[in-house]
Amino acid sequence: MTSTETASDRATVRIPARAWINLGLGLGAQSAGTVFINTPAFLILLLHTQRGLTLAEAGLLASAPTVGMVLTLFAWGALVDRIGERGVIAVGLALTSAAAFLAMTVDGYVAIGVFLLLGGMASASTNSASGSLVVRWFPSSRRGLAMGIRQMAVPLGVTIAAVSVPVAAEAGGVPLALLVPGVIAGVFAVACGVGIRNAPAVQVRAADAPAASGSLGVSDAPTAPGVPAVSTARPANPYRGSAFLWRIHVVSVLLVVPQFTVSTFGLVWLVTELGWTPLAAGVLVGAAQFVGAIGRILVGVWSDRLGSRVRPLRWVAMSAGAVMLLLALSDAAAWGAAAVVFVIATVVVVADNGLAFTSVAETAGPAWSGRALGVQNTGQYVAASIVGPAVGALIGLVGYPLAFVVVALFPVAAIPLVPRMREERDRL
Repeated sequence: MTSTETASDRATVRIPARAWINLGLGLGAQSAGTVFINTPAFLILLLHTQRGLTLAEAGLLASAPTVGMVLTLFAWGALVDRIGERGVIAVGLALTSAAAFLAMTVDGYVAIGVFLLLGGMASASTNSASGSLVVRWFPSSRRGLAMGIRQMAVPLGVTIAAVSVPVAAEAGGVPLALLVPGVIAGVFAVACGVGIRNAPAVQVRAADAPAASGSLGVSDAPTAPGVPAVSTARPANPYRGSAFLWRIHVVSVLLVVPQFTVSTFGLVWLVTELGWTPLAAGVLVGAAQFVGAIGRILVGVWSDRLGSRVRPLRWVAMSAGAVMLLLALSDAAAWGAAAVVFVIATVVVVADNGLAFTSVAETAGPAWSGRALGVQNTGQYVAASIVGPAVGALIGLVGYPLAFVVVALFPVAAIPLVPRMREERDRL
């Protein structure tokens, strides 16, 4: 957000209805991609307890979509910068749907893993594109709220997968479970292809272009009713001359470790450690993710009011380390309230994404946001793809409590890397 923006400026900014429509469709698109990415995680229980796979092996299969995302996130982001969000999202989700349906037709975990990999490569299209919609259509004073809503997509997608995939897998095995993401991705491919509108570029003189210091480059006053201003002047590379963006990227990588640990192994932990039924565990995981989605909005609004993304980000990092240690203690001590601690941990560990995502997009500016968000997501999903097999092997070696303690070290390491508010204001 710009340092010169006043309270009266924020009060008079009118957000066009089209911005909210794009946000809703972007949220749906990202949720559809998230359902696909997380479907294999909710097959771990079936694969581990009934099909004889170890947690490390099942975790490796579950990581296949995230590995696919790593391979294409930057490319999709660059394509967003060139052609806009609508085509990227529609084509990407159509390919995701096709990958899910093809995975239903093959036998063997290697073949299924290949299609999960390809589907992950396709579903990466929604990440940068849906974030870019927020940057291009919403003023800085409302971007924390808008990005918080957009970031609901991950916990909502996990919620949908948590309550549907275990039930489908129990009823019809892996093929029926894969039908869930296939149908959802297909529906939103059509909806987004029809409903999303790209923000039109506005030609500006080079002298009017955003400064190389990383200003937002999006006017808070539309150039025409309902049309946001997007500069087409060639901007400076926001990665040059400052480590700010790189520090946000590294912090996000560290914070994704507890997030994916909880989302990948939470269901299995509830069933094998606490004795819950798969259906009850799925409902609890879904409910926790839904509360986490609401939490992302609240954190986004908080950052709007503070005028900072990095200050709340530091508090989230501190809280994530604390709740993972508490989760380890609750498991080791066999507390009756361990499930409650799990819900709290789920809410806390997903709270950082919207803050970091918004910070990256604002610092990069609209002309670089697709690529910068591609870098942001690539780092996160590299870490996420390692979490499945690595944490699965760690749990098999030392058990859940000690594994949770190790995971807690990652957000603790992130705390000193979060930039200070004065650095943030210098960049904006």
